[in-house]
Amino acid sequence: MKQFLTLLLLFTFHSSLFTSAKPTSLTAQQADEALTRIVAQWKSEQAPRLRLNEKDHTIRQGDISMRYWYHGFGKEPVDGRSLYISMHGGGGAPKAVNDQQWQNQKELYQPKEGVYLAPRAPWDAWNMWFQEPIDSMFEELIQTMVVLYNVNPNKVYIMGYSAGGDGVWRLAPRMADHWAAASMMAGHPGDVSLLNVRNLPFTIWCGALDAAYNRNKEVAGRGRELDSLQKADPTGYIHECHIVANKEHWMDLVDAAAVPWMAGYRRNPYPKYVVWQQEEVLRPTFYWLKVPRNEMKRGRKIVASIEGNVITLQQCDYPQVTLYLNDQLVNLDKPVKVMYKGRTIFSKKLQRTEDNIRSSLAERGDPSYAFPAQLTVNL
Repeated sequence: MKQFLTLLLLFTFHSSLFTSAKPTSLTAQQADEALTRIVAQWKSEQAPRLRLNEKDHTIRQGDISMRYWYHGFGKEPVDGRSLYISMHGGGGAPKAVNDQQWQNQKELYQPKEGVYLAPRAPWDAWNMWFQEPIDSMFEELIQTMVVLYNVNPNKVYIMGYSAGGDGVWRLAPRMADHWAAASMMAGHPGDVSLLNVRNLPFTIWCGALDAAYNRNKEVAGRGRELDSLQKADPTGYIHECHIVANKEHWMDLVDAAAVPWMAGYRRNPYPKYVVWQQEEVLRPTFYWLKVPRNEMKRGRKIVASIEGNVITLQQCDYPQVTLYLNDQLVNLDKPVKVMYKGRTIFSKKLQRTEDNIRSSLAERGDPSYAFPAQLTVNL
C-alpha cells in the first residue's frame, strides 16, 4: 500500500509538469515592474554572448562576418547614449578600396554625444550594405551596444555615404522600426519603396552635379515623392531633401548638418498608424505587427491604425496577423476591438502576462518591443 501511494504521488508530481498553468494576469503597474525586471535579466543573460563580439569587434552570422569600429563622444545622458551607425562607400571594387573607404568613414562625422560606429561591409559588392544577413547583423550590433554600453534603443540612427547611402535607401524603410532617424548621403535609390518611412524622420543629401547613374535626378525625384506622401499624410513622413548646389559626388561635408538634425529625434516604437510593405529582404515583424513567415512576399502590405481601443486593419495582404500590445498603444484594462473591412473580427479584454513580455523580448531582442499582451487574428 505504501509503495502504491508513493507511485501515485510521483505520477501526480510528474504529470503536473506537463499541465500548463493559466498565466497570471498582471495589472498595468505589475506589468511595468515585470518589464523592468525581465529586461535587466535579459541583458545579464545576453552579455556573455555579446562580449564575444567585442573581443575583435566583429559580428558573425554563419560564415559572414562584419567588423566594426566606434568612438564615444560627449557625456552619457541620463536616458542612455545615442548610437550612430555610419556606412562607408565603395561597392563593387577591390578589397583595398573598400578598406580605404571604411577608414575614411571613421573620421567623417562627429556627433556632440553618442557612440559613432562605422562597420566594415561584409562584402565587396555593389549591394554591400543590403543583402542578407545584414539586417540580423545590425540587430546584433545594436544589441551589443545596448547591453554593454547603455545605448538607448530609441536613440539609434542610420546614415551612409555613396554605397553606404545606397544601404540607407534600403535599410531605412525595411528596418524603420529600429531607427530614430536616418540620413542618406550621395546614394542611389534604385527601386526602393519609401512607404515604410511613415514614422521615420528621413533626411536626404546629394550634390546637384552628382550625375553618375542619374543620381542627382533620382534623388531629387525621391524628395518629391516624400513631399507627396507627406501632403497626403501630414502627420507622417517627416523629411528634408537637400540637393546641394555646385557640388558633385563629394559634398565637402555640407551634409554633416544631418547629424544634429537626426539627434533631434527619438524613435517612437509605438506609432498608432503604421504602413508596412515587404521589401527584397523579408521581415516577419514591424513595430507592433507580426506576420507568418511562410506568408511573407515582397510587395505584401499592411496599413493599420489605432484610435482609442479600436485597432483598424485598413489593408492586410496576409491571412493572419499578430498584434503586440501594451498600455501605450491601448488601454489593456478595457476590451480591445479589431476591425477589418468594416466588421468587428475581435472584441475582448486581453491579459497582460510575464510570458508575453519574455517571449516578445526573446523574439525581437529589443527592450522597447517587449509587450505584455498579444493577439493573433485570422482574416
